[in-house]
Amino acid sequence: MPELPEVETTLRGLQPHLINRTITSIQIKQPKLRWPVPAEILTLQQATINSLSRRAKYILMYTDQGNMIWHLGMSGSMRLLADQQPGSKHEHIKITLHDGFSLRYIDPRRFGALLYTDSDPLCHKLICDLGPEPLTEEFNTEYLQQKCATRSSPIKTLIMDSHTVVGIGNIYACESLFLSGINPRTKACKISFHRLEKLVNSIKSVLQQAIQLGGTTLQDFTQTDGQPGYFAQKLNVYGNKTACPNCGKPVSRIIQAQRSTFYCTSCQK
Repeated sequence: MPELPEVETTLRGLQPHLINRTITSIQIKQPKLRWPVPAEILTLQQATINSLSRRAKYILMYTDQGNMIWHLGMSGSMRLLADQQPGSKHEHIKITLHDGFSLRYIDPRRFGALLYTDSDPLCHKLICDLGPEPLTEEFNTEYLQQKCATRSSPIKTLIMDSHTVVGIGNIYACESLFLSGINPRTKACKISFHRLEKLVNSIKSVLQQAIQLGGTTLQDFTQTDGQPGYFAQKLNVYGNKTACPNCGKPVSRIIQAQRSTFYCTSCQK
């Protein structure tokens, strides 16, 4: 957390309020995030924000004087508040705009990041080699089958690999595999084209629905207006300590790649 739907929700909340706004000041209250906040960020004071976009779980902020790359880490969120409104305990960055509002970056665990680049952020070393976006036509059954063909790793591990496809974090991997009826431990190379087709469709459906509902709030994530994401109410297996909504049997929990995996041993083969 936050995963692709939460980052996309954040982006959509920011765009109407930041594009064509001028930055009047930048205050770095805590420079020690996942990586130290670079000093070049302060050179963007008086810059105008031209556009914002998302690549994977990164928010890219383009200005006329340089560009920012944001990552929300495990507990980060962004809020738009009146500039005079006091900051919260874990507010680490404050960017004041010429219209009297400010962008606040809040991150209790400090695993997020703010980076600077004077070139296209899409060419940054953290971004340039990533896999396709899951909601584009580039991510399709033929592509996934090609990636699975020689891989004996569990399918859940493969779809969470950002070099295979970006943005499918733990929550949405569990939910997508449940909808497609695939056991998360199944070797990727053993899954048929037909079942991979169901998985691709499930991934797209789950992510689209999560974006529509503002993402998933389990602990720290909030939208830019401070509201939680409501997709948590639609979760079928993730975090489910009771029963499978399809067959009524207990939902199982195992550990894969140091992450909790929830699935139904009866419905997912």
